[in-house]
Amino acid sequence: MRTDFESWQADFIERLQTGQLPQAHSPVTTISDSMVSSWYNSQLLSRFADLESRRLQKQGKSFYTIGSAGHESNAAVAAALKITDPAFLHYRSGAFFLQRAHQKPGTQPLYDLMLSFCASAEDPISGGRHKVLGSLELNIPPQTSTIASHLPKAMGTAHAIAMSKRLKLAGTWPNDSVVLCSFGDASANHSTLLGALNSTAWAAYQGIPMPIMFVCEDNGIGISTRSPKGWIAQRLQSFQPIKYFYADGRDSQQVFLTAQAARQYIKKSGKPAILHLQTTRYFGHAGADAEVAYRDKYHIAADFENDVLLFSAAQLVKRGITSAPELANHAQSIKERVARVAEQASLRPRLTTAKAISSSVVAKARSGDAKVRSETSINQALAFDKRNMHTPQPLGKMLNWALHEIMQEHPNALIFGEDVAKKGGVYHVTHHLCEQFGPNRVMNTVLDEQTILGLTIGAAQQGFLPIPEIQFLAYMHNAEDQLRGEAATLPFFSNGQYDNPMVIRIAGLAYQKGFGGHFHNDNSFAVFRDIPGVIVMCPSNGRDAALLMHHAVDLAQRERRVVIMLEPIALYMARDLLQAGDNGWLFDYPSAKEAIPKLGQPTVHGSGKKVAVISYGNGYYLSRQACAELQAEDQVRIIDLRYLVPLAMDSVMPFIEECEKVLIVDECRQRGSLSEEIITYLQEHQPNLFSQVSRLTAEDCFIPLGKAAYDILPSANQIKDRLQTMGVLRQ
Repeated sequence: MRTDFESWQADFIERLQTGQLPQAHSPVTTISDSMVSSWYNSQLLSRFADLESRRLQKQGKSFYTIGSAGHESNAAVAAALKITDPAFLHYRSGAFFLQRAHQKPGTQPLYDLMLSFCASAEDPISGGRHKVLGSLELNIPPQTSTIASHLPKAMGTAHAIAMSKRLKLAGTWPNDSVVLCSFGDASANHSTLLGALNSTAWAAYQGIPMPIMFVCEDNGIGISTRSPKGWIAQRLQSFQPIKYFYADGRDSQQVFLTAQAARQYIKKSGKPAILHLQTTRYFGHAGADAEVAYRDKYHIAADFENDVLLFSAAQLVKRGITSAPELANHAQSIKERVARVAEQASLRPRLTTAKAISSSVVAKARSGDAKVRSETSINQALAFDKRNMHTPQPLGKMLNWALHEIMQEHPNALIFGEDVAKKGGVYHVTHHLCEQFGPNRVMNTVLDEQTILGLTIGAAQQGFLPIPEIQFLAYMHNAEDQLRGEAATLPFFSNGQYDNPMVIRIAGLAYQKGFGGHFHNDNSFAVFRDIPGVIVMCPSNGRDAALLMHHAVDLAQRERRVVIMLEPIALYMARDLLQAGDNGWLFDYPSAKEAIPKLGQPTVHGSGKKVAVISYGNGYYLSRQACAELQAEDQVRIIDLRYLVPLAMDSVMPFIEECEKVLIVDECRQRGSLSEEIITYLQEHQPNLFSQVSRLTAEDCFIPLGKAAYDILPSANQIKDRLQTMGVLRQ
């Protein structure tokens, strides 16, 4: 048999015509003829769809794809699951997708698949933005490049489904669903996968229900690198108490029965399982991969003797359902049908404008009014702290109170992270929440940020409002792909059909005393600034912290946004502004009458027209100190941005355009900081408005321990000196 994809089709049909089929596995009496026929049709459609996509690719009508050839036994996995079981699929799961559609009459999965291959704007899942396997009605959230990055959120979804049952809340998927998550053997070595399986096992070991079936589609090779013989089986069996199942991908009957047994085990025990599915990869890794460059052609040819399509065809003949020549005619008919459908799909319109392409970056908002705050509800929420509730408090305490109010008003809200339960977090921002709302809604996690964000995405997709805590900003870098590649992209690649609203609390920025170094005093959040659709807020004081937290929740709940609350560590417990004991940085908790800010709306202190200072977080606090020391409130106004991403300069301009000069105080580094964006905006939009625009930033350096940290960060004295240089006179 020739092994290039163009000649394979003719050779395959010839083998069917002449009856050159392998020895079929014995029929299983509990599996009907119609089931076996159904699987075979899905497998055949998937194979010819892959090959047709490669043909169209040569004509410039289709695009780079990773095909499913050799993995088509996953159609039997689909048959063993319910359509309400959410499926997070490996990119070689075309047959699974086609088979699942049998449970939803009226769908046209082949046409939908070809629309996706051709990047048509009519593709019902991504709208032409990516070739993905996904469907809202089939409960298949789209995955874009599943190099294990989808495992944390699949794990999170399983946890959330079980949580829905415990909390008696209706979720996106029924409480009796089992999550399906498939991946390749090469991905089994990825740290993201290892973390997700470890966290799943960690939860299951403690008796926490984790209804998830992981499926490793093991073809023995990752692009050109062979998996060591026996390595994958050894690794997959090591994640106890995740139960291990194995099936030979040549035998669809065995695959079905094994997948069925795995699902039944999960349902009965509440524990997770792994199905190790042995497969063979055909036609290289992807469309541009020439397998003959790294594999012997005779070994490639020998692999085709293990083709699941040949074994499935042999099974049909052995059962007496049909004859080999009839199968040949059927295959030719399927080939022609796929070609017709592919040609139709290739002629459908594609995205042609930036506006259309970017229209799904932000999820579709849901109708409904924001939660109405009332003094009664505030008093009920803060009753646990009667001694302090009517006295001014610092930022950390205000956040704690806001979280109490939010948890009371939103029964679907969850708080989780490292040490957030009984301890109340490193800085006690989540103090008393676990006692108030219970361990199901306020819980500790493993010390793994990928797991925390995976739980967040899974909970959000199940209908919860997750409010996770990341202990320190630098820890976020361990898991930033979960935010960049998974959370933020889901609305974009599903054309707004799927979303995962969340509020991620991150303790960050610098100036922290007594506990530092660059890992705990990280003054760079540049990683968030180039992720489309993400919102970043940063309060500088307690009152704004509470208001912004309520706004973040509203943006997540109603507008389905991914929101980051960047909380300045050094200001959590700050009480004084100018001198010890002045209590100048304590604030009253915002009353129910106080309006939630509009997105991008800054606050302003002072009304001077000589210099407008633009800052946020610690920079705003230090600017207030510098201005007070100069007694220059009549010369300077200080703008607290509060909303850092997206940066709403159109909301800032009315406050600064009547000023002579502008000073940007940015506690982050000179390179990659927000100040660059502000400077660029002013140059592009108002180049002649100000006589001078200056910026004061941190040095391009990591932050050292101790007092040395303050030598590379902006200080109140530096701000004062710069203001005087710009003509501000001490009164």
